Amino acid sequence: MRRVFVMCLLIGSTALSYAQQTKYQCYPTNWFTGMKWNKLQVMVHGEHIADSIPMIKMGPGGVKLATGVSLVKINRVENPNYVFLDLVIDASAKPGKFKFPFLKTIGLQYELKARREGKGRSYAQGVNSSDFMYLILPDRFSNGDPSNDKVPGMRDQSLNRDTVFNRHGGDLQGITNHLQYLQELGVTTLWLNPVLENDMPDRTEHGYAFTDHYKIDPRLGGEKSYQQLIDSVHARGMKIIQDAVYNHVGIYHFTIQDMPMKDWVHQWPVYTNSNYKDQTVFDPYAAAIDKKKMTDGWFTKQMPDLNQSNEYVANFLIQHAVWTVEAFGIDGWRIDTYGYNDLPFMNRCNKALMDDFPQITMFGETWVHGVPNQSYFAQNNYTIPFKSNLQATTDFQTLWGIQDAMTKDFGWSDGVNNLYTTLAQDFVYKDPMRNVIFLDNHDMTRFYSFVGEDMDKYKSSLCWLFTCRGIPEIYYGDELATTGTTSPNDGYVRLDFPGGFPGDKLNKFELSGRTVKDHEIWRHVHALANFRKNSSAIGYGKMMQYVPEDGVYVYFRYDDKQTIMVVMNTSKSDKVISFGKYAERTTGFASATDIITKNKTDLKDLTLGSYKTVVMELGK
Repeated sequence: MRRVFVMCLLIGSTALSYAQQTKYQCYPTNWFTGMKWNKLQVMVHGEHIADSIPMIKMGPGGVKLATGVSLVKINRVENPNYVFLDLVIDASAKPGKFKFPFLKTIGLQYELKARREGKGRSYAQGVNSSDFMYLILPDRFSNGDPSNDKVPGMRDQSLNRDTVFNRHGGDLQGITNHLQYLQELGVTTLWLNPVLENDMPDRTEHGYAFTDHYKIDPRLGGEKSYQQLIDSVHARGMKIIQDAVYNHVGIYHFTIQDMPMKDWVHQWPVYTNSNYKDQTVFDPYAAAIDKKKMTDGWFTKQMPDLNQSNEYVANFLIQHAVWTVEAFGIDGWRIDTYGYNDLPFMNRCNKALMDDFPQITMFGETWVHGVPNQSYFAQNNYTIPFKSNLQATTDFQTLWGIQDAMTKDFGWSDGVNNLYTTLAQDFVYKDPMRNVIFLDNHDMTRFYSFVGEDMDKYKSSLCWLFTCRGIPEIYYGDELATTGTTSPNDGYVRLDFPGGFPGDKLNKFELSGRTVKDHEIWRHVHALANFRKNSSAIGYGKMMQYVPEDGVYVYFRYDDKQTIMVVMNTSKSDKVISFGKYAERTTGFASATDIITKNKTDLKDLTLGSYKTVVMELGK
């Protein structure tokens, strides 16, 4: 136990000085009337707050604090700098502030706010297969407000665009400034890498080590800029997804620097990393220690693993999620490192969100290999002891499939056959249309680099992305065939968007700043994205795929109004495509219109070049 005790002693040594610099803080910072989550646990943090709260008798209904608000329990924990107050808020509660009458020495008060209904804003809308998501790393997209590039008092004071390890100054205002660009491209939904405060000493550009759940990082513009962005997104009829991290926090999070109790995080006799082996979660032969390392091991030494089986931790995380949707009006969640969480806890959290926001959607990061592995973490059709209520995943399995299609020779289980076989296993999902499909992200080599900067392969892969079942997502800059690899460092796939920063020589938000290659891909994405906006077959229709032959893969998206045919040639030679082979879907049609070029032809044999893909709307 020696190493853990050292960590706790270090944390304990900072607690007093931290508390002396703060007032008493409540988390959640406020709540709302009319919520189904009406049994609220308020964490109160401040120096020796427990000593300021007297022992009081609770009657059957608790202590009335305001109309419809009762205190039913005071929870004292190991650290006297915390108390947890259990409140019940019934349907008669009204918006307003109230005090705790038994607190004589401190002026602690709490506020209930009205819900967003009636404010004329759509929110918690969720995403569906008609949407097109665009993933942005805020620090690297655009700097709309240089005044917040550095914030006094924060640990990371770096600002150097010449290195991928430092902050670059991108912010939420920069994203707001370019919503017109994104909407013109065809984007319907923004997904931002985390925006919560990351007051860590270094590598804070990615945002995945929270230090305060109830603060938007001031270097991104803080709460005001975030709300402005969300309101601007909604005013354009677009949506916004927030990145959630439940599994871990940054080691400088206030609940780690001054822990409420020792088991707030998973403790080990010596530092223990996760083994990252998702198989142990469902393996019927798994050793208990292997499963424990997977779920309870720390993600990194700088990211302590939260103990979600601790009810105080669980309430803290669930309430923050519910609060965020109501406070800011986001539309859904992408959940980081889903498989590392305590899965029964995740079911509770997901249910709480769906109870108060029935249309909201959530998809989890499942960086695993194998359809059974991935589908285990989402709503599925298995008869197994654990049943997940997560609606969808980030679909790494189809990613591996399209990668093989573009880089491996055709074979019984290789090349494009891997993509076909993967999609053939969709029967395991409750609703595969909700899965998020993609070519790359902030942790992966850019797909254009992955395919050796081959334009035909890249265009073909984009054709697949925008026409396959599921919700397509691209990573910022993919529409310009941006390059970058994760070797030697993932920072090289997190480069700045040209034109987003003061002094940039090129502005690729504008046509005049793009190269011929840039604009060729931009037009390709633009055509696909804007076509699918109005395509009932792609947005909501069925899918039929044919067994690939000699590297040629054909599938259809269709409904009673429209039929889309996609032909992909993944071989190294030209192929002649005979429409008669696909009579089950082509019978009754006489013409085909290429949705990219708009060229219309009779339905006759088609010669398709190596690694070319054509997307056609069939006509009578």
